[in-house]
Amino acid sequence: MSRTWSAGDLAERITAGIEALGQQPRLHPVESYVAFLRLLDQWGKAYNLTAVRAPEAMVTHLILDSLAVLPYVRGARALDVGTGAGIPGLVLALARPAMHWTLLDSRKKKIRFINQAIMDLHVTNVETVCSRVEEYRPAELFSTVTSRAFGSLLEFYTGARHLLAPDGVLLALKGGDISREIREVQETRDAPALEVQALLVPGTEKKRCLVEMRTAR
Repeated sequence: MSRTWSAGDLAERITAGIEALGQQPRLHPVESYVAFLRLLDQWGKAYNLTAVRAPEAMVTHLILDSLAVLPYVRGARALDVGTGAGIPGLVLALARPAMHWTLLDSRKKKIRFINQAIMDLHVTNVETVCSRVEEYRPAELFSTVTSRAFGSLLEFYTGARHLLAPDGVLLALKGGDISREIREVQETRDAPALEVQALLVPGTEKKRCLVEMRTAR
């Protein structure tokens, strides 16, 4: 982490961003978000966890981008597919400690980092699974399934739909023009009910949106 960025600097940036999202900072573990970013910085180069390296960009692109999804998360059990370094799953788990979160990734080194972060941050509501999503068969299904960088909407829907509890929702965090991806999903047999929510992430001008999908079963 750049020496010009203290824990206080990061905390102030995150707090201001949470307020800009319309959320209440007092309800967030801001210090845990800061500690998570420091772990990412320490492990980042060796484990190739994220291409985002500048502290200011880490706040906007990792923490605030994840927290923009928070109002759409529901239920008691959530799964983050292709979680990578724990984005958005670990950030959302820190924000919602009463929910149980499963973070899934097929790459062992990513899971190894998350397990270390869970220990260092004293997180008690998260478990990790190293598996391909298509092969994952949990004992209990999920009310919310999230994804940030798993693949196309169609890949996410076909790969993860079997993990949804009745009335559950798939939440895909997306950027740019996704009109083609939406058409691909809508043209499939048993196409899901689909809604697109525009997201305004403080500190970035990039177009972001959240795609909500519910199965027809």
